[in-house]
Amino acid sequence: MVTFLLGLGILIGGYFLYGGLMDRSIQPDPARPTPAILRPDGVDFVPISTWRVYLIQLLNIAGLGPVFGPIMGALWGPQVFLWVILGAVFGGAAHDYLSGVMSIRNNGAGLPDLIGRYLGRVTQHSAVLFILLLMVLVGTVFVKGPAALIVTILPAETVSIWFGTAGGALETAQFQGLSLWMWIVMAIIFSYYVFATLLPIDKIIGRLYPFFALALLTMVVCLGGALLIGRIETPPFTLANLHPRSVPAWPIIFITVSCGAISGFHATQSPLMARCLKTERHMRFVFYGAMIGEAVIALVWATVSQGYYGGTAGLAAALGPRLNNATVVVHTICNDVMGTFGGVLAIMGVVVLPITSGDTAFRVARLILADYFKLPQTKIRNRYLLALPLFSISLVLNVVPFGIIWRYFGWANQTLAAITLWAGAAFLSRRGKAWWLAALPATFMTVMTVTYVLVESKENGCVGLDYTLGTVLGLIAGATALVVFLWLRTKLPPDESEPALQPRPTEAERASDGIAS
Repeated sequence: MVTFLLGLGILIGGYFLYGGLMDRSIQPDPARPTPAILRPDGVDFVPISTWRVYLIQLLNIAGLGPVFGPIMGALWGPQVFLWVILGAVFGGAAHDYLSGVMSIRNNGAGLPDLIGRYLGRVTQHSAVLFILLLMVLVGTVFVKGPAALIVTILPAETVSIWFGTAGGALETAQFQGLSLWMWIVMAIIFSYYVFATLLPIDKIIGRLYPFFALALLTMVVCLGGALLIGRIETPPFTLANLHPRSVPAWPIIFITVSCGAISGFHATQSPLMARCLKTERHMRFVFYGAMIGEAVIALVWATVSQGYYGGTAGLAAALGPRLNNATVVVHTICNDVMGTFGGVLAIMGVVVLPITSGDTAFRVARLILADYFKLPQTKIRNRYLLALPLFSISLVLNVVPFGIIWRYFGWANQTLAAITLWAGAAFLSRRGKAWWLAALPATFMTVMTVTYVLVESKENGCVGLDYTLGTVLGLIAGATALVVFLWLRTKLPPDESEPALQPRPTEAERASDGIAS
């Protein structure tokens, strides 16, 4: 209990103390018009109230990561708390805040354009392909994950009672290793993604997300309450590696927990809300605060999953032979702790988490292509032109085993976080501010991601070097990146004030430039 409460206290204190330090470095200007005010287009640049922007940001970034990641990370024992808490305060929240601020200060630019501005055009072109791949992987992961959970909650036999269909046939019929019922649920989720990707952001996302947030908050509050009243015991804190298979924590735990502490995916989502925020006064609340909220979710699940099963051995048994069936863990705990009604609400929150990240992943991919090809998005046919190929690729990827998709998503996700933090360090350095707020976590993330690729097994698509050798090479890579940055920052031009925001061109102006759709 003490560990859990202390963790909550550090997260809340981190928002006010370290978040305040970030604020002093950024210097928000309430008098400065945001992109939503100067560049409204009715599709992506839409002024939205602050509380809605916060909830949308929270749901955008809180995919399967803060639930599934901490559950699987809990196999190493209570040491997972350190990464969730410290990683979120010093890494994840700072990362999300910087990516949102950079977008607001650069006309609502997307992540690839921000990387190009602060790390160079060559890096930008590479980032476009890398981020597009990550977005498609996210969309694919966040189709299969919630679909599997829905199939667990609503087996085909139950559906057959409602609609008079042959539930057994839906369960037994197989295509590419998945049941027909699973494919039907995935098709429904895909259909939602199409509408959410193509329609203006305030039509579906802006209206439904507050309701979805209620289910999410119900889940977190109920499970947190079960911890506080002692219905679920909190594990005693130890730094010992309790993994049942003696898997070393470094660096694998950081890839496994992923979004629960820091996530490059978040940097693709912050620009979405940077285009909707009406004042700079609330940048810390929306960007830094949403990541702290996600870390609270991760802390709750990391604690509950260990306490409910009486330790890592029981949790490993529940996760199955591959240690990745977090869906069963979520379903079991919620139903047992809260009963049928509360369990359905809580499970609904977990189902919604990935879906509300999957739809915005495809939306971000569409916007990246639109920015790259200079294709205006006010016409819906242009949105179809960019979005449909992305959905086609994701549909093909759904025949790939979930474990493989999740593994590559995890590494790509953390690598993008390192790149974004280096861009943030350059942003702060050019403004003559505390560049180390971004450079230090960027160095850590560089060491971690390089080490992971080097030491993880060849069976998992990595190099499979000796553990010590791979770690040393990772440290060398991180140190080299830091030295290069320190050398280059002396050559960066000063940038005390960001480029002035420019109003979005009118249809007549676009036509005169030959770019009207």
